[in-house]
Parts: sequence; structure tokens; C-alpha cells
Amino acid sequence: MNKYRAALLGSLFLVTATLFCAPHAQGQPAKDQAALVEQGRYLAVAADCMACHTVPKDGQPFAGGYGIDSPLGRIYSTNITPSKSAGIGNYSEQQFSRALREGVRADGARLYPAMPYTSYTLLSDDDVHALYTYFMVGVKPVDTVAPQTALPFPFSVRASMMAWNMLFLDNKRFAPVSDQQQINRGAYLTNALAHCSACHTPRNALMAEDSSKAFGGAPLGSWYAPNITSDPVSGIGGWSDQELAQYLQTGHVRGKNQAAGGMAEAVQNSLQFLSKEDTAAIVAYLKTTKPIRDAADVKPAHEYGQPKSLEASMRGAVGPNETHSLNSGAVLYSAYCASCHQANGGGSGNQAYPSLFHNTATGSANRANLISTILYGVERKVGDQEVLMPRFDGQSYVNPLTDEQIAAISNHVLQQYGSPGAQVTAQDVAVARDGGPKPLLARMQPYIVPLICLVAALILLGLLGLFIKRRRSR
Repeated sequence: MNKYRAALLGSLFLVTATLFCAPHAQGQPAKDQAALVEQGRYLAVAADCMACHTVPKDGQPFAGGYGIDSPLGRIYSTNITPSKSAGIGNYSEQQFSRALREGVRADGARLYPAMPYTSYTLLSDDDVHALYTYFMVGVKPVDTVAPQTALPFPFSVRASMMAWNMLFLDNKRFAPVSDQQQINRGAYLTNALAHCSACHTPRNALMAEDSSKAFGGAPLGSWYAPNITSDPVSGIGGWSDQELAQYLQTGHVRGKNQAAGGMAEAVQNSLQFLSKEDTAAIVAYLKTTKPIRDAADVKPAHEYGQPKSLEASMRGAVGPNETHSLNSGAVLYSAYCASCHQANGGGSGNQAYPSLFHNTATGSANRANLISTILYGVERKVGDQEVLMPRFDGQSYVNPLTDEQIAAISNHVLQQYGSPGAQVTAQDVAVARDGGPKPLLARMQPYIVPLICLVAALILLGLLGLFIKRRRSR
């Protein structure tokens, strides 16, 4: 549910969405059109369009240009304002619908599945019409052309998405999943608009979602989108409805979890603005999902840890002239983390800086989110409350830390407050710093052209051999 997912995003092929909008039909009463614009605005918020199509901080709304480092290369989001020169102001509603639900632009070019048209295909005709109206009437046109995406060959061949869609796009509208209206609404929001599966469902070798493991958790760049199935140990089955609703609305639940990375952006740009009824519907639906249990999980991640301080044991351990005193995870934690998270890991009083025990980031056997939080920090704004944890990678305004130092801090935190069986190496940190584990398709890219040449050469040799054989037989 995030900027990374449209990754994702997550991720995975992240967003190249040359979508949205075209002139609205003439003659519609102003009152009806205003209602449609408002409906479309709410739907666009629920779909988190702003996150991917707006450059953070100083970008114009929906003007595109945000560069997302997907596993297959940098993808720039497109201008989806109604500008006729730089955006999609010339789209008809039919073209808008086809881009949104089939991944085909007005010029016939194919979108990459990081633009979650595989989820948006579930949208109803009425909601597509409302979105179309909003993006044409309710969005200010911006005449700025976004940078062009240029993925390496063969990923740059957009026509290949025709075959991908034949294999993996189920071009059908949403069908009820229950006889309960609330659960159906939650399923529609979760699976269509919010496209939660784009981040939380693992992908196969061709970057398509593995529906047999829906919502079972998946890597998303350097982050990990956790299991959100109804399983009480590996998923969210042990969370109360109130806790889940609070997390969606604020990105934080004391003693459970706090949103960072792409999920923080989803909360900030989208989920906090949903109605209480829609939030409750998502919660109700998630509680009905098929439970998926990780065999390695013996208890929920948020149940690990307890307060513990090593400060007293470190006092006077080194002399005043020691030049290499930051030589252990405990000392590094004391120097860089304890001022906010407290010496005993209990966090700040209001938990803006959360407890490090009873925390899914430290209790999970998957270390990705702990590492990425230290590397990239946390930034999340809900209402007028902003949470900011500094980053400690090369762009840190506090102090950049090495891979070895971050690994040492991570292992100290895991041993003292989290899952003691988990270990972090400097190589793990290096991989996260480089954008996370590369999927098979990305790892194969350098070998694809030589492989094509080899196959072509073998075919030519075979044809030449056949030609010579026929000549000799005459």
C-alpha cells in the first residue's frame, strides 16, 4: 500500500502509469458533476494515486516525475493531470478505463504491472467514471512533461507485456466474496482500490502475484511487507479490530507496530483519510482472509522482548582518551539510539519513538524492516502529528553509519529486545543499502542478451548445417 508498491512497491516492477483522465461529458448538471468529482477525489485517495504521481515536498499534485528505483531499474511516474500537452487531458473515458483496468495507454503502449492495473481491473464502471470526472474536472492541469522511463533491455520492450497480460491479467470486475455487505466493501477496498496485495503478496519469477499466498508477506525493495492474513501468529489474527483500525488510521499501535517505508506513505497519503466505516470494512475483510503460517514462527512477533538496560555496565569501561570506543552494538546503541528509544528500549512517553520490545520490527525473524529503519529512518505525518526518525545511511544529517556498525546495532537490539534467533550481517546491510534483494528476473538481465545471441547463433548454425547436408545429398 505505498509508493514503493506502485513497486513496488513494493515491488518488483514499480509504476509507470501513463493513465488517467479525459474531457468530461457535456451537459451534466453542475450539482451532479460536483458530487462525482468528490466521489472521484475520495476514490483517488483510497487508491493512493498521490503517492506515486507526485514528487514529495515540492512536486505539483499528480504531475508525475517521481523516480522509483525498482529491482528492474528506475521508473518515473507520469503526469496524470488533465494537461493536454504533458498529461492525459486528451484521454477519452474509454481510454482512461483501458489504461486503468488493462494497462494500455491511449497510444497503445503497455504499462508495466507495477502500475497496479491487475488490482484496478476490479473497479466498477461507476467508480471508473467518478475517477475520470475527478481527474478531468477536479485536478489542476500541469504542463510539465515527466522524465521518460528507460529500463534496460529486454524490460524496455513494452510489447512484451501483451504476453504477460495473457498469462496473469484476469480482466474481470469485482464479485462479492460474502453475503455480508461490510466484508464485501472491505474486499473491494483492499483488493481493488488500495491494492494491498501489490505489496503484501509474494511474486513469482515473472513478477506476477502468487495468489495461492495472498497477503502472506513479500519483499518490497529493502523493506518487507508483512503477512496480513488472519493467522494469529504470523499474520494479524491476534490483533483486535480496534488495533487494526488504529494502525490503518495512524500508522502506530502501542505494543504492536509502527508504519515505516511504503506503509508510512500509504497511511500518510491515503489510509488516514478513509471514513471510519471503510476502515472498519477493511478490518472485517482482513479477518476473513485465508490464514498463512510461517513454519518458523512460534509466537507473534510483537510478543518478543522486555525492557533491559546495559548502561551501568558500560560506564568507565574505556578511558577518556580512547579513540575507538564505539566498538560494540551496545555502545553504538547508547550513542545513537538510547536518547530517543531510552536506555532500556522503552521508547518515548507518547511512543512517537516506539518501544523496541513488543515490536514486530524487532520480533520478526525477517530482519529487513529493522535494517531499513536504521538505514532510511521513518517519516510519517498523520493529522498535525509528525513522526521523524533520522536516517543513518550516506544521506544522514546525524551521522552516517557503516554496514558493520548498523549490523552491530541491529544484533544488539535483536538480542536485548527482539527475536534473539535472528542475526544481521554487514552483507545484509549492504544488500539493503543497494535497494534490497534482487529478484531472479533482475539477476538474469545481464545474461539475457548474450543468451539471445547464443540461441540465435545455434539456430543459424543448425540452418547452415541443414543447408550443407541437403547440398551434399543432391
